[in-house]
Amino acid sequence: MFSFLKRDPVKALEKEYKKLMEESYQLSTSDRSASDEKRMEAEAIAAKIDALRANN
Repeated sequence: MFSFLKRDPVKALEKEYKKLMEESYQLSTSDRSASDEKRMEAEAIAAKIDALRANN
């Protein structure tokens, strides 16, 4: 009945992924190792997104 109130976890993860990729890009010019860490976090979130999409 209140299905419109449910949040889509994929959208939230996509937003977080985009944020991390932007941070990674910004850091890439100043601190490469920090940029790589952000990129790894983003890739982990991308894997979660793929898993959620595969289940649907």
